[in-house]
Parts: sequence; structure tokens; C-alpha cells
Amino acid sequence: MFMRRRPLARPVIRPAGAPLLRGALVGGAAYAAGRSAARASRREQDQEAAIADLQAQQTQQAQQPQQAQPYQSPAPPAATPPPPPAAPAPQSGGQDPGGLTEQLTRLGELAERGLLSPEEFAAAKAKLLGV
Repeated sequence: MFMRRRPLARPVIRPAGAPLLRGALVGGAAYAAGRSAARASRREQDQEAAIADLQAQQTQQAQQPQQAQPYQSPAPPAATPPPPPAAPAPQSGGQDPGGLTEQLTRLGELAERGLLSPEEFAAAKAKLLGV
């Protein structure tokens, strides 16, 4: 009878750390996905709370005039006055008569809060500086 010299199926030799590495990858991905979902949920809850606060303020403001003056008819809206002309930039290095520094500071604060985009900030700054 014939005897085979090698076995039919070879044993699969895997490195010892392969299951651990695979587990770490899967676990790490699940952890990151969970954190991302929690962050999104927290952001959504914060937005809902902010919306609820704004709605409460609006209803409060709407009720205050009704309580203070229940029998008067609402006054017609007054036309808003045009903005004052922009003061020219000071030419001398002396005092700042138009409050240019204060205006630039306010613009910077608005930009830091995210209320002005960088392009809007640059345009407003150029307008103030007369560039």
C-alpha cells in the first residue's frame, strides 16, 4: 500500500496577537462610534434646550405688553432713522475722536463669537480704517 508523505490538510498557524489586534480594532471602532453618537446627542439636547429657552422668552415678551397695556391699540411701526455717516479715519497720531478703537474691538469680539465670518470682519475693518 501507498503511504502519503504529507498530510492532506495543513494546520493554519496564526500569530499569537492576531485575535487581540482584531478585537482592539473592532472595540476601538465601536468606542469611537459610541462617543460620536453621544456627542451628537448632547449637541442636539443643547440645541433643543436653547430653542425652548428662546420660545419661553418670546412668549414672556409677548405677554408683557398685553399685561401692561391691555386697552391700547398697537402703535404703527416707526421708520428707523438712517445710520449716521461714517467718520473719516484720523490722520494724526493723537486722540481717537470717533471711537475707532472701540469699534474695532467690538468687531473683533463679534468675530470671536462667530457672529461675523472672516470675510465680513475684514470688510468691516477695511471700511472703518478707510482702506
